[in-house]
Amino acid sequence: MDKLLVFFGQDPVVSLEAGKYAIWLIPSLFPHAILESMVPYLQTQSLILPMLLCSIVTLSFHIPLCWALVFKSGLGTKGAALSISLSYWVDVIALGIYLKYSPACEKSRAPFSRDVFLSIGEFFRFALPSAGMSLFDPDISRPCTMYSLEWWSFELLVLLSGLLANPELESSVLSICITTTSLHSLIPYSIGAAASTRVSNELGAGNPRAAQLSVCTVMVLAIAEAITVSAALYCCRSILGYAYSGEKEVVDYVREMIPLLCLSIIMDSLTAILSGIARGSGWQHIGAYVNFGAYYVVGIPLAIVLGFFQNLRGEGIWGGILTGTILQVILLTSATYLTNWQVQANKARERIFKGRIRADKLIDQLN
Repeated sequence: MDKLLVFFGQDPVVSLEAGKYAIWLIPSLFPHAILESMVPYLQTQSLILPMLLCSIVTLSFHIPLCWALVFKSGLGTKGAALSISLSYWVDVIALGIYLKYSPACEKSRAPFSRDVFLSIGEFFRFALPSAGMSLFDPDISRPCTMYSLEWWSFELLVLLSGLLANPELESSVLSICITTTSLHSLIPYSIGAAASTRVSNELGAGNPRAAQLSVCTVMVLAIAEAITVSAALYCCRSILGYAYSGEKEVVDYVREMIPLLCLSIIMDSLTAILSGIARGSGWQHIGAYVNFGAYYVVGIPLAIVLGFFQNLRGEGIWGGILTGTILQVILLTSATYLTNWQVQANKARERIFKGRIRADKLIDQLN
């Protein structure tokens, strides 16, 4: 892994540590895959409290474990990656126990049988476009089915920054910006997840007007949240860098990036909500096309031009991606505005009836 990073022009020392971390992070893929199958199952039933409690248990386990593995065991960055894998397993086990024994899941539980393979084709029909939206959408770091591949775009930003004149400074500042947006993204992602659940449930229940009302509600929440957070971030522009580094050069550079970062916060909030609406409405394929055009046709090429050919460095790279995000928001907003909610409700009902027929057949076979 480190040799591959060096081949792409990255610093050898940084590449060595990044390679070790990536290799030790591989075991986390298995519990992560299981976890991301459990989360939508609970979300669609509005069982949010169990996920919150399990997350609190996992966090309480992860913090001391990570500290011990990083500082006491001598594993360093490898210990940080290992702690993530173990914490994922704790979350999976906790949620698995709840799914197995909770009365709230009694009606939706079904024994495993070969009949479950009948729905694989339909799952892939929605999963592949969702992965496409993730691949071309670098606005949120929270891992889930929708966002499992999106981090590639963020990694591309870091790789590009490593090719600039001062790679250590540029990579550090862009990493700080990415971390800041990642921390903020938890808020709009939560609202977007709620939007996805509410919209899909209302469409499945045949209530298109209620689904449309849910869309309007979450958009108002997203705008209010984005303005509040970006205003607070701008007010703290002179001291934000000290939360990550004590070097004055880094702190000053972060202060210069804050205006772009504030605009990114606003756009990322809207993107998270609109992506949640897309998932709930069942038009992931439209989102995939939008994200491809916004980021891989416009955003990333513009980032390269501004960062390298216009000598705007990290500000140019971030500005290019921000332009792609703005285009994404415009296109997804247009798609949402033009959506025929009655048609989407009819399609959702058809999928429900097909699934109910399969479930009835399975129950008859079990009886």
